Amino acid sequence: MKRICVFCGSNPGTRPDYAEAARLLGRTLVERRLGLVYGGGSVGLMGVLADAVLEAGGEVIGVIPRPLATRELAHLRLSELREVDNMHERKATMASLADAFVALPGGLGTFEETLEILTWAQLGIHSKPVGVLDVLGYYDGLRRLLAHAQGEGFVRREHAALLLFAASAEELLDRLLAWRPPVIRRAWLQPNQS
Repeated sequence: MKRICVFCGSNPGTRPDYAEAARLLGRTLVERRLGLVYGGGSVGLMGVLADAVLEAGGEVIGVIPRPLATRELAHLRLSELREVDNMHERKATMASLADAFVALPGGLGTFEETLEILTWAQLGIHSKPVGVLDVLGYYDGLRRLLAHAQGEGFVRREHAALLLFAASAEELLDRLLAWRPPVIRRAWLQPNQS
């Protein structure tokens, strides 16, 4: 594993623990000789995370749509900043550069990116691990939502299990590094069998 893509908020959140978790994740990535791929921003948890990796001497690749970069949101001290045309291209580029995915706390964009990359795993578009750093139980609601969707017959157990949860950067990175893609039956892609 060479690089981890991290989805996270362009806001810092209301609790200092969120920024501290981003800083710790950044330092831990460098300790494990893993590069960071992220959304290219200089604000919120994105900026905190990128700064932590850079301060520890690590590689940071940011991917940002041009309209956001021109609003002075782009981080200008990265190892590499790639400007793309739109959000779709941003996500595809980030996915192509990364060997695993992590979600820190964030808002709608973070939710959307995390669920899309999880859906890509479900569909077999990639076979990379996806995890969330569950700071102060921030993602407890997502865990409950997945369990509810599973109970209602919309998400299979093996698909819900594709999303790894951990409360610390160390634990989450251990789980990502040890992860092996499961063999998943994709019944909707196969003919009906009785």
